[in-house]
Amino acid sequence: MDCAGKLLDLSRPQVMGILNVTPDSFSDGGAFLAPDAAIEQAEAMVRAGAAIIDVGGESTRPGAAPVPLQQELDRVVPVIEALHAELPVIISIDTSKPEVMRAAVTAGAGMINDVCALRRQGALAAAVECRVPVCLMHMQGEPRTMQQQPRYEDVVAEVGAFLQQRVAACLQAGLSREQLLLDPGFGFGKALRHNLRLLRRLPEIESLGFPLLVGLSRKSMIGALLGERPVGQRLHGSVAAATLAAWMGASIVRVHDVAATVDALRIVAALKSE
Repeated sequence: MDCAGKLLDLSRPQVMGILNVTPDSFSDGGAFLAPDAAIEQAEAMVRAGAAIIDVGGESTRPGAAPVPLQQELDRVVPVIEALHAELPVIISIDTSKPEVMRAAVTAGAGMINDVCALRRQGALAAAVECRVPVCLMHMQGEPRTMQQQPRYEDVVAEVGAFLQQRVAACLQAGLSREQLLLDPGFGFGKALRHNLRLLRRLPEIESLGFPLLVGLSRKSMIGALLGERPVGQRLHGSVAAATLAAWMGASIVRVHDVAATVDALRIVAALKSE
C-alpha cells in the first residue's frame, strides 16, 4: 500500500503504534501532550518495530468531549512535521475533521484513520484531495453516547453492511479500492458480547476484500475479561487479543505496547508463511 510515497508491506501483520497528543485519552492521556515527549515516544515505538505511528489530537474514549478545530491542529501538526522529518515510517492522522486531514497530510502524514468513516461534512472530499490511504471504522452513535446500551440484531452482519456502504460511497467519490482499509471498531458502540462475536467472526469482515485494521489495546473489554483489570495492567490480555486478531485476518493492529506485540506477530507471521 502506497502511503504518500512510503510503502506499507501488508504481506504480514504490521503494528501501528498509538501516539495520543491529548490530555484525556483513556490510557495515556497527558503523557505525550508535550511535543518533545510525543516525538521521543514515537522514536521508541519505531525502534520497537512499529511500521506506522498513529497521531491523534482528540480523544474518542466513551464520554469524550469534542475538541475545537484549532486546538486539534495545534496538537498534531507540529508533531507530524517533526516525525516526518526524523522518522522513516508511515505517519497516520487519527481524525474525523476534514481540515485536520488536509493539514496533517501537508505536514507529512501518509494515512488517514477516521473513526467516523468519512461521514462528517467535507471529510470524504478532503480524503479524495489528500490521495492517501484511509481507514474506515464502524461506530454506533458517537463517542459521548456510544456505550449507552448499544443494540444489534447481528453485530457482524450490521458492521459488515455499514462498512460496505461506506466503501461504496468512497469509490463513488473517487477513492480507489487500493486506498481503503476497514476497522470493525471494537469498543465503539459495542458491549462485551458484541466485541467477542466480532473477534471470533473477524474472517467474515476480512471477506469484504480490504485490509483490516484492528484496535483492541488496553480496551475495557480486555479489563472485563480479566476481572476488571485496570488499564495499566492489560498488557498480556492486549497482546493475546492482537495475536488472535492477526491470526484471523487483521493486517494491522493498533497498539500501545509495540515491542511485545511485534514479538507476538512474528510468531503469527511465521505460522502463516508455512
